[in-house]
Amino acid sequence: MRFNPNWLIAPAAMAAISPAYATEYLNAEQAAKSIFPEADKFSYAPVALSKEQMKEIQKRSGIMQRWSKQDVWRAEKNGKLIGYFITDNVIGKHEFITYGTGLSLDGHVRGIEIMTYKETRGDEVRQSSWRNIFKGKTLNDPFKLNKDIPNISGATLSCKNIMNGVKRLLVLQDMFLQKV
Repeated sequence: MRFNPNWLIAPAAMAAISPAYATEYLNAEQAAKSIFPEADKFSYAPVALSKEQMKEIQKRSGIMQRWSKQDVWRAEKNGKLIGYFITDNVIGKHEFITYGTGLSLDGHVRGIEIMTYKETRGDEVRQSSWRNIFKGKTLNDPFKLNKDIPNISGATLSCKNIMNGVKRLLVLQDMFLQKV
């Protein structure tokens, strides 16, 4: 039997077939400061959720709460609470997208930041023009892709899942975090 070089795939060719792609744009502190530039302190205050609470979040938002612990920071200025910064992960097409959402005390989105993006396509969700669409959104808004949240061609799943994640975080805030 003769050796046939076509039977083997070189490591470089394997990398071309399934490229690894991950970019960390911001850490939690940088993302929080971007959304709450006036804050002089961020206090870590994670929310632990029971299975029943996770089910209630899903019932109210229509979106599954995947983890029983949600990372939350209290944004403060001069010792006064001004809002919450919450980090979350949603699936893109194949990989998790880590993003942070700033919420005002009265339940409005102050902003979102894409912290880590691992997909090979669709990182246009980082564009400020798309992210800024979320500013001011509340639970009373429809959160419908292609209606009040525009879709980005090539990033449909990223757009949809970030949108759904933000809605779920608004429910979490409404249920468990202090309001004005």
